[in-house]
Amino acid sequence: MDSLGVLLVAPMNAYLEQELDRRCRLFRLWESPADRRDDYLRAHASSIRAVVPYAPHGVDAAMIDALPSLEIVSSYSVGIDRVDLDACRRRGVRVTNTPDVLTDDVADLAVGLAIAALRKIPQADRYVRAGKWKSKGDFTLTTRFSGKRVGIIGLGRIGLAVAKRVEAFDCPVNYYQRTKQDHPGYTYYPSVAELAASSDVLVVACPLNEHTRHIVNREVMEALGPRGVLINIGRGPHVDETAMVAALADGRLGGAGLDVFEDEPNVPEALLGMDNVVLVPHVGSATHETRTAMADLVLGNLEAHVAGKPLLTQVV
Repeated sequence: MDSLGVLLVAPMNAYLEQELDRRCRLFRLWESPADRRDDYLRAHASSIRAVVPYAPHGVDAAMIDALPSLEIVSSYSVGIDRVDLDACRRRGVRVTNTPDVLTDDVADLAVGLAIAALRKIPQADRYVRAGKWKSKGDFTLTTRFSGKRVGIIGLGRIGLAVAKRVEAFDCPVNYYQRTKQDHPGYTYYPSVAELAASSDVLVVACPLNEHTRHIVNREVMEALGPRGVLINIGRGPHVDETAMVAALADGRLGGAGLDVFEDEPNVPEALLGMDNVVLVPHVGSATHETRTAMADLVLGNLEAHVAGKPLLTQVV
């Protein structure tokens, strides 16, 4: 692949960057000042045949138009909501992502967030560290996770992995997606609001697109109710964040465990002071094992493209 010019849009994984640098002709977009990046792209446009984006740093139509030699976008994430797929189709640019390899880690985190929110694990940790166990006595009682009704929006790879895990906690599984499928033992609901009304914990695990943006709105949160917990391990824009902050503050929504936010890395200030939320910085796939597997999948797709072989994964 030494003749393949690859544009890495942002720092994302040291192993991936090292291997791209070793195997390809690597261009690092972030090394150019932000106000000079159009000039950087123009200067190297004829050499760049591949782009590797990352979830927060996508590939828009302007970048695609600026790269006449572009052949493939190999995304270092499963989500491709920040890649302009229509522009890629028009140009005949192939698009790949990294499904499957991150499924287990993201599903693990979803369950972890649910348990942490219900059992108030971060709050209990702070209580001990602040010396309050000794000075004030026992920590407040919390709520168990076992047996809770878990509603899942999107029963794809990650949603099914969440369902499998919560079954071990004797949790009934309910789900919503646009098309009902045959999942014996799981209960389908024809709307997200109906799903929320029949759930104690609501997990967002669907892809982000025009149909799922703000799929969790005020109506859904009020249906979930003052004892319900919202878990988002999908994308920030799945949830109407303004409505969520208001519902949490007013007690219309019981709690939340959030891995993603609408304007990352910016988190609403109001959430930072709330005791009924658990916040983590988009770490669903952030394990050594998964990030290495994701990098290998990106590299494998680029190698297959150069060799004229079938891609390991292909979206477009």
